[in-house]
Amino acid sequence: QVRLVESGGGLVQPGGSLSLSCEASGSIISIRSMGWYRQAPGNQRELVAVIPTGGSTNYTDSVKGRFTISRDNAKNTVYLQMNNAKPEDTAVYFCNAEVRPYTFSSTYFTFWGRGTQVTVSS
Repeated sequence: QVRLVESGGGLVQPGGSLSLSCEASGSIISIRSMGWYRQAPGNQRELVAVIPTGGSTNYTDSVKGRFTISRDNAKNTVYLQMNNAKPEDTAVYFCNAEVRPYTFSSTYFTFWGRGTQVTVSS
């Protein structure tokens, strides 16, 4: 099985910075894309940023210029650097990864972490 564990959430003041990380572990042959999503109370889960293997990153418009997604393939870890945080960034942040877990199959499956709370407030 594959497990994704997020860390780094917490309380940050408006204009401040916070760094999230998410490590994938378990039965991993390869990882295709990794990404961050968020869900605020009463809202649907939305894409924040995604980083494919060897491809260009993609961000939702509301975080462009403020958030940076990166990954360390050797550590199976994806990061989200949040700068100039705004109250509307308050949400539970989830990471996901498209993982190939079996050597006998080329199929990729999507796995999710349990989420980490980010609160932007003074």
